[in-house]
Amino acid sequence: MEPSLGAIVIGLTVAVVILVVAVAVLVRRTGRLEPHVRDAGRDPGGPVASVGADPRLEMVDAIARGLDDLGARVAAVEAAQRRSFQRVGLVRYNPFEETGGNQSFALALLDAAGDGWVLSSLHARSGTRVYAKAITAGRSDATLSDEETDAVQQALV
Repeated sequence: MEPSLGAIVIGLTVAVVILVVAVAVLVRRTGRLEPHVRDAGRDPGGPVASVGADPRLEMVDAIARGLDDLGARVAAVEAAQRRSFQRVGLVRYNPFEETGGNQSFALALLDAAGDGWVLSSLHARSGTRVYAKAITAGRSDATLSDEETDAVQQALV
């Protein structure tokens, strides 16, 4: 079973918070080294000049790059999530008295803006017919049956 987009977004958000805290801690620690780094260019025998670049500064740069990458990935996941079907309504019913059971259905699949479609299946002894109607902002240009209207209302709640 694949994790839902909501779980992915929550996981990425937690990772971003952890990285932000790590960056803040490292920036504070490296702030104490700033005078030594500035003086290294003037004093050839200074501590930074003799040892080379501070690996902690390189780590801060790597974390900052990772944080930028993570922010871009979170933005992409959030954009995809808004367009995905996240509102669902299902109504099962029996449209014909000669058939037994609730074999027919109306299924509404909508995104966050209420856009999507409603799929209807009418089952009879002679066969099954399937219809699809577009939904925009919770409404359809086509006339909806009572069951289709109920499915859209369920999805919008």
